[in-house]
Amino acid sequence: MARNFRELRSKMSPESRERSEQKAWRIEKGMPLDELRAARDFTQEHLAKLMKVNQTAISKVERRTDMYVSTLRDFIRAMGGELEIVARFPEGSVVIDQFSGERARLAKDKDL
Repeated sequence: MARNFRELRSKMSPESRERSEQKAWRIEKGMPLDELRAARDFTQEHLAKLMKVNQTAISKVERRTDMYVSTLRDFIRAMGGELEIVARFPEGSVVIDQFSGERARLAKDKDL
C-alpha cells in the first residue's frame, strides 16, 4: 500500500528531516562525483564491482575534470541514475540527446 509522503515525513525525527533536506539540497545544487557517490551510499569498491572495473578506476574517474560522456553516463547508471545533458540559454533550456543510449546505438548501427 502506497503511503503519503507527508505522513512519512511527519514521523521522521527533526534530525533525520534536516539530514534529508541537506542531502536533497546537495544533490539539487550540484556536487563532485565522489560526493555524489557517497551521498548515494556507494563505496568505490561497490561501484567498481557494479561497473566491472577495479577500485582504482573509480578513483581516477572521480578525480578527472575531463572525460568521455559515455564514461560519466556509465558511472551515473551504475548508481541507478540517468545522465541528462542540458544547454541553458537566456531564452530557455534544451536537452542534448545526442549522447543518449538509443541515439548512440542507432548511430553505431548506421556506421556498421
